[in-house]
Amino acid sequence: MQPSNLPTFKLGLIGYPLGHSLSPKIHTAALKACGLQGDYSLFPIAPDDKKGLKDLLAHVRSGEIHGLNVTIPHKQNVIELIDELTPTAQAIGAVNTIYLKSNKLIGDNTDATGFLSDLKRFVERETSRQRNKSVLVLGAGGSAKAVVYALVNDGWNVAIAARRLEQAEELASQFEGVTTIELDLQTFKLSNVQLTVNTTPLGMTPNIDSSPLPKGSILSQGTIIYDLVYNPRETKFVREAKQQGLQATTGLGMLIEQAALAFEIWTKHTPPRDVLWSAVEN
Repeated sequence: MQPSNLPTFKLGLIGYPLGHSLSPKIHTAALKACGLQGDYSLFPIAPDDKKGLKDLLAHVRSGEIHGLNVTIPHKQNVIELIDELTPTAQAIGAVNTIYLKSNKLIGDNTDATGFLSDLKRFVERETSRQRNKSVLVLGAGGSAKAVVYALVNDGWNVAIAARRLEQAEELASQFEGVTTIELDLQTFKLSNVQLTVNTTPLGMTPNIDSSPLPKGSILSQGTIIYDLVYNPRETKFVREAKQQGLQATTGLGMLIEQAALAFEIWTKHTPPRDVLWSAVEN
């Protein structure tokens, strides 16, 4: 039986739509594993519902809600409603974690750190320590910026490829040394790239037959594939990479890591990662 004087944590997720979110499973498991009382709720707020966002954040200001995650389409929308951004959230230009500190609403971003933590878990240690680490990032949207930020700060040589070259160039211009590659829609050959990261939604349920690379693309042997899409559990991109004998994984580990980091910020407790994995795998 838990002591009655334990705080009850009211946590949740803002986004739209939220029907298939795994976050409640992850955070409910985290609360239980850490012996904490509380619950994690979904707050679906339509893209143009600014009043809904404002009203929900008022519950954080009042202390009624202790922490919120933020997902599409509100990672940028919430910024104008927040008092202060952490340096990471400021650099990425997006918020995925909100909490109250010294009566101020703080916006943080655990996506970059979560991605890098999971990447290092997946990538063989000797590969991740090689000099001149080269990576191709597919896509130039909001997720791409968090990934590029993480990789640049970890010493990777980053190139960005997107179907809209101007969008890739805009993202690359925000980081020193980042280059762009034009994505040929007919064929695409990767040479001397140690890591390829898909940050686009291509391949996500229900469009499971799509892939971020054009048909007939050739992946160089030895390249590692990391697909941020985790629904389905094995995307077409990951499946085809494995068929070519490559190491490949989805972004489920990133989802768990960014959630665990947010949970630590809110509760000052570190949830065991194996418990969180069990919660989503079962």
